[in-house]
Order: sequence, then structure tokens, then C-alpha cells
Amino acid sequence: MNEELIAQLEAWHEEDEFEKIVDAIMEVPAEERDYTLVSHLGRALNNLERYDEAVEQFLTVAEEGQEDPLWHYRIGLAYYYLERYEEALRAFETADRLDPGDEDTQEFLGWIRDKLAEDVSAEESGEEPGGEPDEPGSQERGFGEKARATAGRPDAADIDTTGFWEDSAEALEKYVSEPPTDELVTSVEEELVFRLPAFYVEMMKQHNGGVPRQRLFPVDPTESGAGRDAIEISGILGIGRTKKHSLCGEAGSRTLIEQGGYPEIGVVICDCPSAYEVVMLDYRESGNDREPEVVHVDKKENNRITRLAPDFESFIRGLKEEATM
Repeated sequence: MNEELIAQLEAWHEEDEFEKIVDAIMEVPAEERDYTLVSHLGRALNNLERYDEAVEQFLTVAEEGQEDPLWHYRIGLAYYYLERYEEALRAFETADRLDPGDEDTQEFLGWIRDKLAEDVSAEESGEEPGGEPDEPGSQERGFGEKARATAGRPDAADIDTTGFWEDSAEALEKYVSEPPTDELVTSVEEELVFRLPAFYVEMMKQHNGGVPRQRLFPVDPTESGAGRDAIEISGILGIGRTKKHSLCGEAGSRTLIEQGGYPEIGVVICDCPSAYEVVMLDYRESGNDREPEVVHVDKKENNRITRLAPDFESFIRGLKEEATM
């Protein structure tokens, strides 16, 4: 095994250079590709949304992958996006058996079982089963790999920016900045010392911060600490320094943590109507290699932390209006 090649493949993966990974591995004769190389190739093909090719590659090392939960996870992911839900279910069930309790695996199992139940219901009612697969938040699971919003690149395009944001004069003044450049994103990340979720960055490039119309996130009253059935946010902090309510602004993440006494677990991403509450990106489990969880922190409850969503995209898609609660 060429250790330099493997190191380069990992570097390209972190830089989203998936085509380079495929090109480099395809230059290696098929008979010389071992399990590690084929795994890198299949992962890159998944990230390029070339799922049929990914399945083909994973199957060439099926025997070696039988006791590897990550092999089952990756081929299950490809099956899921090919809408081959029965095969995806078997793959994720095996991944769960080999590595019990992995949250990403559990989420996929839930989505797949929902899809299969929908298909059964559609058949019983005489409708056409199937449909586009859901877009879950994190597709590359742990194992030190970079989580992604979709198997390719994050896609915030289907968030209706005209209907999502409440662009009042106050919101525009306090929250909304010009779309961030790549240089600004990098600068802010360096200041925060955390890599921002890809979906969040993509979303801010469309509308940089603001007040959403839907500001309630449902929670289990037994876990919220105050018996509430929802957490309310005021706004989403944008990427920048000039607006007061931006990540590095006057009322931004570092200010709230350093002066407000919130825990050093990551980045404040939303403020709340109460001055004693915030919503944060929690990097304790993920580090900068994977998507951080989204949590609510209540300072009045001794900085009680309530988990809201496994990633930022799931949090955004879970926001509700009071009328729909």
C-alpha cells in the first residue's frame, strides 16, 4: 500500500476533491486495488452521487467487508439513494448489528422503514409507490470522516428563501449581511476555531443571517428542563462581523460565550427571546471532522444542555410555526 497515496486521498476528501480521488484510484490497475483503495473509491463515488458505480465497486470487496460496519453503511447509503430500500435496510441493519448505537445508522434505518411503510400504504391504496428519497443531514457517519449534508455537496437550494425569512426592517438591520465570500468564511472559522457546517455556509450564501418565520423547534417536555414542548429562537446569526447579531459581531458567538457565561462547547448559532438561552453548535462529540449537533443551552438551569438535532440541516427543517405545533 502506498502510504503517500492514501494520505493524498484523505486530503482530497477533506477538500471535497472527489473527482481527483476517483481519477487517481482508477489509474491503479483493478487487480492491484486492495480493500482500502476500493473503499476510498466507493466513498468518493457516493459523494459524487454516482451510486450505481459505488455499489459496483463495493461489491468487488463484499467478502472482505462483511465484518466492517462502515462497508455496510456506505453500500446502504448508495442503495438508499438508488431507492433500493430493501437492500438498504439489510445493509444498515447489519451495520447496526456490528456497531450498535451509531446515531447516523439509526437515522437512516428510521428513514428507510418510513419509506417502506409509505410504499406499502401506497400499494394498498392503489397509488404509485416510490418517490424521491429524503435528504437526511449527515451521510458520512463517524469513523473520523467528514460528515456531509448530502452524499455529494450540501444543498440548501430547496429552502424557500422568500418564504423562510421574515425580512422586517429590524431583522435586516440587526442580522442580515451581504453573502459571505469564501475568504470571509475561512476568516470567521479561524476566529471561532471551528469549522462551520457545510449546509449552514451554503444557506448563508443565499441569505446571510436573519429572522426565520418559523422559530419554534419541538422538544420532549420531559427533556427540556422547563416542561416546554418547544424551544423558541429569535434569529440565526450570519457569517460576518459588521452586524450586531452575526457570528463575530457585537452580540455574536464569542461575546455570548466569554461575557455571557455560556459553555465552551462550540458556536452560538441562534439567539433566543430569553437573554438566558441560546442555541449552539456542539462540537464535543464531532470535533471539526464531522457535523456538530445542535443543542439548546439554558443558563438559568445551570447551563442545562438539551439536544435538538443531529446537524444544522435537520434543525432548520425541524423549525415550526406556532400554528403547526
